[in-house]
Amino acid sequence: MLRLDNTQARRIFLDRHRLSEVPQGGASGDDLLALIDSLGFVQLDSINTVARAHDLILFSRRPRYRPAALKVLYEKQRALFEHWTHDAAVIPMAFYPQWHLRRQRDAKRLRGHWKKDRRAGFEAQFQIILDQIKTEGPVCSGDVGKGETRGSGGWWDWHPSKTALEYLWRSGALCVVGRDGFKKRYDLTERVLEQHLCDDVHAPDEVETIEWCCAQALARLGFATHGELAAFWAHITPVEARQWCASELAAGRLEQVEITGADGSVKQAFARPGLEEDAALDAAPTNRLRILSPFDPALRDRKRAERLFGFNYRIEVFVPEPKRTFGYYVFPILQGDQIVGRIDMKAFRDQNVLRVKALWSEGAVRWGKARQAALEAELERVKRLAGVEQVVFDDGWMRGSALHHL
Repeated sequence: MLRLDNTQARRIFLDRHRLSEVPQGGASGDDLLALIDSLGFVQLDSINTVARAHDLILFSRRPRYRPAALKVLYEKQRALFEHWTHDAAVIPMAFYPQWHLRRQRDAKRLRGHWKKDRRAGFEAQFQIILDQIKTEGPVCSGDVGKGETRGSGGWWDWHPSKTALEYLWRSGALCVVGRDGFKKRYDLTERVLEQHLCDDVHAPDEVETIEWCCAQALARLGFATHGELAAFWAHITPVEARQWCASELAAGRLEQVEITGADGSVKQAFARPGLEEDAALDAAPTNRLRILSPFDPALRDRKRAERLFGFNYRIEVFVPEPKRTFGYYVFPILQGDQIVGRIDMKAFRDQNVLRVKALWSEGAVRWGKARQAALEAELERVKRLAGVEQVVFDDGWMRGSALHHL
């Protein structure tokens, strides 16, 4: 059985996530679409301490990227659609038919859950909302359900018409066609998409969807357990992924490999035959330091990130401030094949400043002059994405090793 040492495993994984190559190249139009296609999807997130997650994910791979380029692809060219993987994401429109099973399963699952978890009466709003959109055009949640009791605005306290909008989107009758600020705009799917994409008659069946989900996830991970394959798109169950792996293994289209973790432990995974000949095994990633989003595709699976990189991380947005270990929104720092640090920083746009509040090095990483220069060069790039002109380091910003705080 092929065994990858930890360096080899990191190289394969970073290569598949487009983090081995020098971050350069076209960052709009077809070039940007090709990048998103290779990643599979880009998670959307509203928090904008420096830049929104989707923007930083793309910027970290293409520093020429600016948010307007994604908006053009999504809202004007309709080259992307929005739906759910493990969270809300923008996805290449070519993949839309593969969401048929997800829409069917969401329709059944959410109808039951939301009857218990959301305000009663959302089902009675379905036709009212569809008729309103047909007559008036795209709507945001504030345009529907006039007179309905509004709650706190949190996802747990939607008014019935907002719940209906989300349900009709998740189950396929509506599409999100863009965002005003970060509020979704919904329109009739039949009015947005070409007929062949809307046609359920020609949509992939369950078996075809499971095959696509597993094969495409594996292509973007390099190696994976059946649970990781299922979680990648979050369409299918771990049982379905396990059955697919068993079938592919028996057919010789899959093999088991051993992956060495950062702590020296070994775990089995699945890979396509021939992984030992992959060019990425012998290609060291670029040494260019870059700051990643906490929701970067390479890091969103926290357990896998810890296993491969020894990087213990959790987002502390919902942790009360006195109980936070590091900070509200702390960014991982990648250099070569290592997570070398984590940085707490925020753009104060009214002051035209990107302020570095704290930085912790990872493990045994030393923060010398060369690495500091690489960080400062990256912050100069990031400040342009953040829309500010200065970088300022707070007193006492260097906090030593993260290990002392975990």
